Amino acid sequence: MNMRYLSLVTTCAILAGSATMAENFEYSVGDTVFEGYIALPEGAARGTVLIIHDWDGLNAHEIARADAMAAAGYVGVALDLFGRDAVLDGMDDYRRETGALYADREEFRARIAAGAEAASALEDVPGQMVLTGYCFGGAAALEGARAGFDMAGFVSFHGGLGTPEGQDYSATEGAVLVLHGSADPVSGMADLAALMDELREADVPHAARIFGGARHSFTVESSNDWDADANAKAEAALLEFLGEVF
Repeated sequence: MNMRYLSLVTTCAILAGSATMAENFEYSVGDTVFEGYIALPEGAARGTVLIIHDWDGLNAHEIARADAMAAAGYVGVALDLFGRDAVLDGMDDYRRETGALYADREEFRARIAAGAEAASALEDVPGQMVLTGYCFGGAAALEGARAGFDMAGFVSFHGGLGTPEGQDYSATEGAVLVLHGSADPVSGMADLAALMDELREADVPHAARIFGGARHSFTVESSNDWDADANAKAEAALLEFLGEVF
């Protein structure tokens, strides 16, 4: 299921015994239209959790994570960074979309900011937010941290950990949590150590949870790297973090 093929409708779902309302919402950056997904908890929300997708775009994985956040008492918002009309049929397409944003950091940040702003304008959405993401989305969460976005925190699930030339964490407003596998071949333990040093030197509250033997996409059930135990522990760490920052 891919959000860009869904109409803008409101639905009701039963999640973990709690009734939630879920809907798609649109926003724009320049001439590009984006479509996100929001899930609201029953009763007052504890805060808002923004979720940025993996390199293959907003799909069932991020929708499920937004629903899970709603079931836990938070507003869950899955953001789209590629655009409603982006063609995402395979790895070449994924590389094209992610590569374009890695090459244009101003646009990268503008799309994250637009999604957060659109979500905050919706009814019953708390302004206090945490920015999270998976793989490409994990790198996007760290991009938001370096951009100085006004967030309660930033959480990277198996994201790219390198800091682009000319960037740093001096403007970071919230705490940073990194959830990472020790066997990740994309961003290794040396990259994680370097990031921890950067955050410490910038006096940013930070923590990392390392899952021994977990590879790159350990949270994605359809991936060859899927690791149910590491995924469960990472999601528990996220909930613990949310309880601390909200």
